[in-house]
Amino acid sequence: MGIQTLLLIAPPILLALTFHEYAHAYVADRCGDDTARLSGRLSMNPLRHLDPLGTIMIFLVHFGWAKPVPVNPARLKNPKKDMLSISAAGPLANMVLALISGVLLRVLPPAFNASGGYNFGEPLIFMVFMSLRINLALAIFNILPIAPLDGSKILAGLLPPRYEQMLVLPERYGPFILIGLIIFGRVTGVSILGGIIWPFVKFFSKLFAGV
Repeated sequence: MGIQTLLLIAPPILLALTFHEYAHAYVADRCGDDTARLSGRLSMNPLRHLDPLGTIMIFLVHFGWAKPVPVNPARLKNPKKDMLSISAAGPLANMVLALISGVLLRVLPPAFNASGGYNFGEPLIFMVFMSLRINLALAIFNILPIAPLDGSKILAGLLPPRYEQMLVLPERYGPFILIGLIIFGRVTGVSILGGIIWPFVKFFSKLFAGV
């Protein structure tokens, strides 16, 4: 990856990660738990949210993470329902950014063509395109029902209480499964995660931006 490409994709990555974590913190605060706010996480400052290793992993293997937002279920008004809402907020925030990016991709190229400034606008269009793809990938990756991803908590919130015990083992071994899938994809060149995520990324890219 060249330095120019790196500089163009860094802002969309930082915005995607920051808005994702901010959404978790915002909804948690609205649900009665001010832990994230008191920890300084109710902020759009990327430095409040970035995990150094997780950010590096995004550039190296295209899967990464930010620092988890702290949530105290005991302080929530309705712990089961509120945890579902808090967990879903991050992926939904990324879908909102993806939709905005898609709309911009429908508007910007014709505008630059009409003004004769298309060459000047190419870097901006590329950045917006990467914002679309990054936010879609992050949203879909995070709703996978594998701990510690948001999807595992969303699933727990949707399951009736009598089935919650079934999630104990998946939650315990989820991180190892996730790391194993990433390593397997890098070693073999056959990405199971990519095979799940990218068809949805392509579908929503077409839906939002027509590309």
